[in-house]
Amino acid sequence: MATIAQRSGRVRERAGFAARRGLWGVARIVSLITSIVVGLIVLAIILVLLEASRGNAIVDWLVGAGDWLSTPFHGIFSLDTHKATVAVNWGLAALVYGFVGGFIARLLRR
Repeated sequence: MATIAQRSGRVRERAGFAARRGLWGVARIVSLITSIVVGLIVLAIILVLLEASRGNAIVDWLVGAGDWLSTPFHGIFSLDTHKATVAVNWGLAALVYGFVGGFIARLLRR
């Protein structure tokens, strides 16, 4: 009888390990997506600050992606120049995305 209980305990341990391992994989995916989103926004900020030519298709796509990802944060601050407004509002978006994505990934790793 003790061997059956021990076996069922081992099966539960393995199932728990597999579930944790699966959640770790999801946490890694969340971290990757968060890094990509934050990286796109920061790259778009740099391109706006350096006044990169929007006539270039790659620059236009990157700045458009940063603009779209930071849409909920538009208009939070209105500063004197367009560059400063973009840097602050889009930077705030990158910070919020980074903290929220990191928090979600941390919860999944528990």
